[in-house]
Amino acid sequence: MNRKILKLENLLRFHTICRQLHSLCQRRMLTQWRHMFSSAYAVQTAQLYTRPWQTDAFLRAALSQRRLLVTKKEKRSQKSPLPSTKSKKEVEVWLGMTVEELARAMEKDIDCVYESLMNTAIDIDSLETHSRLDEVWIKEVIKKSGMKLKWSKLKQDKVRENKDAVKRPQADPALLIPRSPVVTIMGHVDHGKTTLLDKLRKTQVAAMEAGGITQHIGAFLVSLPSGEKITFLDTPGHAAFSAMRARGTQVTDIVILVVAADDGVMKQTVESIQHAKDAHVPIVLAINKCDKAEADPEKVKKELLAYDVVCEDYGGDVQAVHVSALTGENMMALAEATIALAEMLELKADPTGAVEGTVIESFTDKGRGPVTTAIIQRGTLRKGSILVAGKSWAKVRLMFDENGRAVNEAYPSMPVGIIGWRDLPSAGDEILEVESEPRAREVVDWRKYEQEQEKNKEDLKLIEEKRKEHQEAHRKDREKYGTVHWKERSYIKYREKRQQQPLKPKEKLERDSNVLPVIVKGDVDGSVEAILNVMDTYDASHECELDLVHFGVGDISENDVNLAETFHGVIYGFNVNAGNVIQQLAAKKGVKIKLHKIIYRLIEDLQEELSSRLPCIVEEHPIGEASILATFSITEGKKKVPVAGCRVQKGQIEKQKKFKLIRNGHVIWKGSLISLKHHKDDTAVVKTGMDCGLSLDEEKIEFKVGDAIICYEEKEVPAKTSWDPGF
Repeated sequence: MNRKILKLENLLRFHTICRQLHSLCQRRMLTQWRHMFSSAYAVQTAQLYTRPWQTDAFLRAALSQRRLLVTKKEKRSQKSPLPSTKSKKEVEVWLGMTVEELARAMEKDIDCVYESLMNTAIDIDSLETHSRLDEVWIKEVIKKSGMKLKWSKLKQDKVRENKDAVKRPQADPALLIPRSPVVTIMGHVDHGKTTLLDKLRKTQVAAMEAGGITQHIGAFLVSLPSGEKITFLDTPGHAAFSAMRARGTQVTDIVILVVAADDGVMKQTVESIQHAKDAHVPIVLAINKCDKAEADPEKVKKELLAYDVVCEDYGGDVQAVHVSALTGENMMALAEATIALAEMLELKADPTGAVEGTVIESFTDKGRGPVTTAIIQRGTLRKGSILVAGKSWAKVRLMFDENGRAVNEAYPSMPVGIIGWRDLPSAGDEILEVESEPRAREVVDWRKYEQEQEKNKEDLKLIEEKRKEHQEAHRKDREKYGTVHWKERSYIKYREKRQQQPLKPKEKLERDSNVLPVIVKGDVDGSVEAILNVMDTYDASHECELDLVHFGVGDISENDVNLAETFHGVIYGFNVNAGNVIQQLAAKKGVKIKLHKIIYRLIEDLQEELSSRLPCIVEEHPIGEASILATFSITEGKKKVPVAGCRVQKGQIEKQKKFKLIRNGHVIWKGSLISLKHHKDDTAVVKTGMDCGLSLDEEKIEFKVGDAIICYEEKEVPAKTSWDPGF
């Protein structure tokens, strides 16, 4: 407004001056015409200089009117719009946000949040900047701050388009061609599964396995004399490898159940039957070791009836073949029974299009990197194919068969080793072929994102449970201190805090000794899985806590040693190596490295290590026993001391040892003797058949005829963990 007034003033002054100059010019012309220059000049000059006061008055009046008009116009412009409601600031919030996050979202100080929560049910004293707020308290703070609530669309923003790779639709039946059956050999440990397979493929597989037991899934393509081909999977029979057996049934067409004729149905036999039923896979029964004198095949068939495995002899549909893997008896009959069942199943596959398969086993090779053994189920695998399995992908650089020979193509039902993986996939992962490397990365990124989302959900659930526990504990504390004066409450809290002092070094050492941190390294993914499954059965945490720090596939590395040193743990290696440099480093840092080639030896070693962390058990070993024949008392100074007259029945009594008094089978007293006499002489030892008198270190104990006095010594015996892994 001031600028407008100044501009108006300048315009008015300019206009007035122009009018004055115009009048002056006219008057000068008149004076010249009248030839009255001198007198007229004086008059006109007087008139000219007598006008400014009139001009100033005019200007003041005009300016005052102008100011009035402008002021009224501005007031009208301010009042003219309709009164609008004051817009509230929107605050974007989400569930589980902390005090600090809420203050940041509101662009306020943290004290503003605390002030808004005063005089509410929430305890301000226990509220920290990182404390998470419930929905009701978030709404309360926003309301009291005069702001508008807006729930975050964070979850909607995170919803990404599903980029996962999926299987192709079912193929046209006209494109399907017959394929070889995939047969899994299952049964109890040491019932001859691998030996049976050896006879079929003329190799010595079991001899290559440590301890003569199979500890990996072996995938082999066997060509029969008739020209038929069968892909065999040999699963471990040991109890620790349950997951491997289950995985074997998921990719198989037929299960050959091997049962020893001299041993009958065992625990892993029953488990194998259950796996086959769960996967809806037909069974061929191979009763092995029929060449033994104590063999009883009929007994085996009868035992299997209890598990709904009914052989053809008993009116069922399960073929039973009596074989001897050692002598090769009826091997061809077993193969023919398998082929006949496969023909009935009419097994076919589509050899065209993108590859689909399953990872049977995975491991890391020093020279070749991550390697997988896989069964191709659809399509034809070739070099250069881009594969995705789990959260890993590969560009196939090399393929090889079970004998290590390179192959250029892998057809359905064919077991093949694959090299070219960027990371090591897990056994059991589904293999899918994609069109390009960017697509493979996209699929892997999506799967990692999905896994992260699942983990976040689990974390939020855990946080919510912990929050509820904390709230419940806080509510109980409020009830506990609700009626107590604030001074007394402060004193009680001070005492509780004093009781929560940090542990002394000795106490900390005792606490740490009850924890066994473990690092597990295995040669293949399935072996590590089997070891971890056994460790999952650990149920003696009340004795010693078993803490799995790290696990992986491959040889023991320097990082493993450093990790074990940090956690004061033990490294267990299964079928892996630890170089001289690694062993020297471990010895220097005081880290134990324990290498095993047989899984039950590793578990036994783990049990021994757990037992070594337990405190020793004190055992009582009796030395002698005496019976009380008479009781009396003697006076020593001013007090009477009860004395028992005894006869040693077993062993001998030694004064320096510990004693206990037994009455009617119950221990009445334990302690030491203050005196032991034979007749009237003090003695240190009283042998069998001799009489003696003795008094205890506790005067209040009363002797009774017929009581027994046991002399014993205490010995510390190493404790043994109560954990039973089941084998």
